[in-house]
Parts: sequence; structure tokens; C-alpha cells
Amino acid sequence: MSFGRNPHVPKAQAEEQKALASEDAHAASIAWREAARQWDRAAARETDAKRKADYEAKAEAARANAEAPE
Repeated sequence: MSFGRNPHVPKAQAEEQKALASEDAHAASIAWREAARQWDRAAARETDAKRKADYEAKAEAARANAEAPE
């Protein structure tokens, strides 16, 4: 395990990729919600205010995508 890395960031990015690749709207919605949860977890662990705000914004965007899929 690498020290100093936020383990939730790659998990959130993977969920976003899963949501974008999904052809099923329901599966995409679930993946977007999981991505938002992982971004929230990443923001909770972050000490840098700029990165924390960025992760929180990404969580909100993921929630918006879950509610209104393309």
C-alpha cells in the first residue's frame, strides 16, 4: 500500500468509467451513485482544501448524472 495516496480516487474513477460504458440506464445510475459515494469518501480523507472541494464537486456531478442520465 502506498502512503500519501487517497485510495478512493481510483475507485471513484473506475465507477465513472463503468457508468459511461454501461448500456443499461439502471446499471449506469447505480454506478454513478457508487462513484458519488467514493468521491465523498475521498473528500472526507483529503486534507488539501482545493482537492477536497474538487472531490465534492465531482460527487455532486455524479449524483446529478445518476438522477438524469443522458
